[in-house]
Amino acid sequence: MDSALNAWSWRRYVSLFFLLSAVFHLALAVNHYSVPEEMEVGSVVANLATDLGLDLQTLIKRNVRLDVIANKKYLAINKEKGELYIQEKIDREYLCPAKTTCFLKMEVIVENPVRIFYIELEITDINDNNPNFRRDTINLDITESTPAGERFSVSNAVDSDVGSNSVKTYYLSKNEHFDIEIQSGRDGSKFADLILKKALDRETQAVHNLVLTAVDGGVPPRSGTASIIVRVLDANDNAPKFEESYIINLTENSPIGSLVVKLNATDLDEGSNADLVYSFSLYTSEKTQKAFSLNPESGEIRVKEMVNYEDFRIYDMEVIASDKGTHPLSGQCKLSIIITDMNDNHPEISIRSFQSPVKEDVPVNTVIAVVSVSDKDSGENGQVDIHISDDLPFALKESSDNYYELFISEPLDREKVAEYDITITVTDRGNPPLSDNETITLELLDVNDNVPQFPQTFYTIPVMENNAPGASLSSLTAVDPDLHENQYLVYFIIEKEIVNTSMSMLFSINPENGNLYALKTFDYEMEKEFLFHIEARDSGVPPLSSNVTVHIIIMDQNDNTPLIVSPWRAHGSEVKEKIPRSTDKGTLIAKVIAIDSDSVHNSRITYQFLQNTDATLFSLDQYNGEIRTMRMFSYRDSRDQRLVVIAKDNGEPALSATVTIKLSTVETALKTYTEVPLEYDIFSDLNLYLVIGLGSVSFLLLITILVTIVLKCQKAKPSKAAPPCRNSVISERNSTIADSTLVSNDAYWYSLFLAETRKGKLVVRQPAPKGARYIVSSLPRSTGVTETSDSAASTLQVRQST
Repeated sequence: MDSALNAWSWRRYVSLFFLLSAVFHLALAVNHYSVPEEMEVGSVVANLATDLGLDLQTLIKRNVRLDVIANKKYLAINKEKGELYIQEKIDREYLCPAKTTCFLKMEVIVENPVRIFYIELEITDINDNNPNFRRDTINLDITESTPAGERFSVSNAVDSDVGSNSVKTYYLSKNEHFDIEIQSGRDGSKFADLILKKALDRETQAVHNLVLTAVDGGVPPRSGTASIIVRVLDANDNAPKFEESYIINLTENSPIGSLVVKLNATDLDEGSNADLVYSFSLYTSEKTQKAFSLNPESGEIRVKEMVNYEDFRIYDMEVIASDKGTHPLSGQCKLSIIITDMNDNHPEISIRSFQSPVKEDVPVNTVIAVVSVSDKDSGENGQVDIHISDDLPFALKESSDNYYELFISEPLDREKVAEYDITITVTDRGNPPLSDNETITLELLDVNDNVPQFPQTFYTIPVMENNAPGASLSSLTAVDPDLHENQYLVYFIIEKEIVNTSMSMLFSINPENGNLYALKTFDYEMEKEFLFHIEARDSGVPPLSSNVTVHIIIMDQNDNTPLIVSPWRAHGSEVKEKIPRSTDKGTLIAKVIAIDSDSVHNSRITYQFLQNTDATLFSLDQYNGEIRTMRMFSYRDSRDQRLVVIAKDNGEPALSATVTIKLSTVETALKTYTEVPLEYDIFSDLNLYLVIGLGSVSFLLLITILVTIVLKCQKAKPSKAAPPCRNSVISERNSTIADSTLVSNDAYWYSLFLAETRKGKLVVRQPAPKGARYIVSSLPRSTGVTETSDSAASTLQVRQST
């Protein structure tokens, strides 16, 4: 029972372990690919769209791009096929010198929404380099007293390739005194030690010429050779020796010239054979020799140039101590200098993705940038904190290791702030801390969210009549705080018909600047005011608009000369009147009536005598124009009297008209002769013929108009909304009436009727085509009309109906 329970618990823990391992690997999933170096340009590495689960149709729209971290961009993405391909040949030895493995770390960044995928591309080595020795000729001096079994260091061969393609073995040309022993270094490199297998005899052979061949492990293998010249010397049988090997810790950025270590080698020989000279062996790299200097006399190693923990952390070197004997001997010592880190690197900020400009109505929480931070230092010196200003409508959140998303935290308004300078600051945790910052500028694009506004809601514009057509009346300009097409305003007049006339026929507005113009000359006597609306519309999508009310007031101008309508006279002639010589004092002789189409003070008329034959005989009322006798006629008074009356309005400057009245006095019998009953005068032969003629002409004109209207109505397409045809009756007037017509109101009509009928005139009145005024005409009759003949039957009215 206990064993079964233990087995069940063990299986449960194992399942939980595998589940947690799977989740961990999924969280840190990185796509790995491997390609050999020197692949042809255009070669396909992998199909990223399939491997990353991306929709091939949206790759271009989502602005997919490849970002190679800290390396040259050797690869690219085919956005149409979703394939990762070689853009430039890769040389592994150039890209990763002295490294056994070579990886390219890349990021695939996809926008809308932003996603980042990590790719690790391994560059595998091919055998494209021959092993070679640093020196083609290696010179060795070996004393003849050197015992068999002694080994000598020779220059090792180096191969830029790695792994099995690097140097695998060495071969020495056939000889009887030397052999080689292949050694492996800490980094896996192969080098050969020359071993003396048989004592040398300088007298037998002073120089030994050997050939050392290095062969790599490639298929097919490649090789390189070096010549070894061994010179046999006489005995200096004690070589210098070092007491120990050295491992030294050195802080990075140590001052140049700082002492690292003082080497101490000993030689049991005496004299010059014990004087030592120190030097770097061929195993010491050129980089190490550039970083450190060695005093050949004292053995002191000092800092030669600044050392950086982030560039190189361990320096391995080998120092040779050689004596000054006739045949010098040497000893070797290996040193390892370990560089310790200090906080000497500022944190770095990299903007991986940044969207600018954006629309001002962009939603809150939209990511506008992806920021990565890094610090080359280690430990707390490499740990960083990132922040932005608190008074900005943005915030940062961590998306993955050392990656942060910058997003919008508050609504934006371009009319308040058009662009933001966002400074991102990163600070490490070293002592003292170091920091860096990066400023990005976010520009806001305008959205049509403001309605055009007029400074006023109602405009009253006075316009003097008789204005010139096309004259500018006013400028109605609205403002819109938006930009570009959202700010570009177009002005319209909202159509409104007035007596079958649209506003666009009377006024025009410049659609670009709102200047209002009059298209016609206005006459105050016909039109006194206009009320319409003007709309300002921007060019946004959708457009926004507002309107304003415009009230045009026509101002009167003294542009109409008074027109004398009574007493009647033919055009350009004088008025001749006959009055009884026995006329009493105060008798109304004539009434001068003038009308003026202007208004207010411009239409106020006063009358004055311009000429008067006898100033004691007649008087003129300056307001009503009545001429009366001031006394009775005497035998001394002339029978003919000439009166010139001027009618003057009250305008500035004043306009006037004159009438000349010639009075002839007759005996009293003339009155009986001229007074004829009204009924007989109205229906005299001349009047009867005139009425018949006017009726016939009017009837024929009416028939012609009706036929024309019927024909036009038949040609037009029937429509329920079409207005019905209307008949018009046009009255005909003869040339005599036309020469003495005027526009008058009812007050003048009544005054004219009374005055003219007293003098024997026929008064004709018809409505004007527009308005409530009348066209009034007067013509002489064959017989006089008495003052009592004021019946409505004494007038002939020809009315026009529309």
